[in-house]
Amino acid sequence: MNIKDLANSEKPRERLLEKGEKYLSNAELIAILLNTGRKGSSSLDIANELLNKVTHIKHLQQMSIFDLKAIKGIGLYKAIVLKAAFELGIRMHSGSIESQVKVKKPADVANYLMGEMQHLPQEHFVALFLNSKNIIIKQKTIFKGTLNSSIIHPREIFCEAIKWSSHAIIVAHNHPSGDVTPSTEDIKTTQRLIECGEIIGIGLLDHIIIGHNSYLSLVENGYIE
Repeated sequence: MNIKDLANSEKPRERLLEKGEKYLSNAELIAILLNTGRKGSSSLDIANELLNKVTHIKHLQQMSIFDLKAIKGIGLYKAIVLKAAFELGIRMHSGSIESQVKVKKPADVANYLMGEMQHLPQEHFVALFLNSKNIIIKQKTIFKGTLNSSIIHPREIFCEAIKWSSHAIIVAHNHPSGDVTPSTEDIKTTQRLIECGEIIGIGLLDHIIIGHNSYLSLVENGYIE
């Protein structure tokens, strides 16, 4: 059945106007983004097919343009629209550089990065550069892959810190397993960065590990001083 054959009270757009977006299902919201269906299937049918490809809606953000186009009825244009919408969702949850996030405690960093990092399929090592008021002025992904102290170069991090006139740095990385227990390499990497920061005069305030809806601060939990 096509969307146009549904009663107005059942059409996603009309339901959003009448009830509000909070009353729509995930499939209905995606159907609005898709706008049109394919021969024999409505945009709502295609939306349900898309949702059936993942175990959780948050995993949609990991789908590539190619993955989306593999679903019949989703062409390049629709795939681009979906990717843009997913990225906006991530940014709204995690905040942005321009939002002037002030770091007062480890939870502030976790809340800032959680939406962006907790479901990444591989480890990402991120540096946050702070001004003298502990406001985030720049975020940069330094490395992607299994963390190893020998491949995290302090030079790259502190050159970036100097470039942005940073007062301090906080680093973070995710554990795709969801377990936030720090490894020996996590601690070794952190200690190395602290030592380099002391020489340069730009302190490393903390190292945050992001899990699935959880985090760990190496400073707060006594792994480093």
